[in-house]
Amino acid sequence: MRLGDFKYFSATSTSRRLRGSNMGLRVLSVALAIGLWIFVNAGERGSVESLTVPISYASLPQGMVIVNHPPVRVKIEVTGPRTLLSLLDPERLTLKIDLRNIAAGQSEYKIYPAMFNVGRNTAVTSISPDSLSLDIDRMVTRDVPVHLAVENRVAAGYTISSVDINPPSVTVVGPSRYVAPLTSVNTEPFDLKGLTAQTSRTVEIVPSDPSLGLSSGHVDVRVNVAEAIADREFRAVDVEVKDSDFKYRVEPKQATLTIRGPAVKLAGLAPKGLAYVDANGLAPGSHELPLQVTVPDGMQLVRSSPDKVKLRMYHEKLTTADEHPS
Repeated sequence: MRLGDFKYFSATSTSRRLRGSNMGLRVLSVALAIGLWIFVNAGERGSVESLTVPISYASLPQGMVIVNHPPVRVKIEVTGPRTLLSLLDPERLTLKIDLRNIAAGQSEYKIYPAMFNVGRNTAVTSISPDSLSLDIDRMVTRDVPVHLAVENRVAAGYTISSVDINPPSVTVVGPSRYVAPLTSVNTEPFDLKGLTAQTSRTVEIVPSDPSLGLSSGHVDVRVNVAEAIADREFRAVDVEVKDSDFKYRVEPKQATLTIRGPAVKLAGLAPKGLAYVDANGLAPGSHELPLQVTVPDGMQLVRSSPDKVKLRMYHEKLTTADEHPS
């Protein structure tokens, strides 16, 4: 091969290699361009994103309160390019409800897509819930008496003589619909089981509605317990004759007594010796005498029957053997 031929072959071979290399770069460039086009167009296609957005209730007039429990979040669906949807921040889309001109009573608020600033090339297509219902009331203040709630009973024969509550009333703050009807506020139950004496405790107040505010959440309570006073009727009580020197007959021989006093003591009171007539210094003969009744300290006679009895005194002297004179 001649030198000229060798040079020609080398140049041709190099040219072919360069053209092959350029072709590979062109193919790679085309592939990259197609991939970028697919990526961009896929991102521009319509996608749907579900977002949970906070609700802000702002500028509620002083002295007003929302009584019901409206939702604090709303669910929306937004359509648009996926690349733009991925940039949406639910916290920055907060739905603001302006309440500055609201009045007491029921109010309805319609939620529209335009209330959400989702940006260009995106749109809100679904809202749930799409309306809000607000129940507004005025806040009021009242002083209300405290009522002591109790459970169980004091010991048998005892009763509650008085109850001291400190403070006797509390200031209640809340929606007028709950405060206006109040006649009292109740405490937690005070257990009286088996009490026989004065007892003091601190008890919590239980508001009728959790939305009510109290000037004090508890009160000091003193329950004063005393023996229950009752009446007891004693029937067929023997009428005794005291201080008689002579044998006698008394008519009627028995009486009915009603005595008032502490129930526990009355239950243990024996009727013997309660009713009598005084024959001291009486001479033989017939006498009409008032029926006398002896009652223990702390008790009193309510009534007796009969009021008077007849006593027949005989001339015969009593002896020690006369245990049951007739």
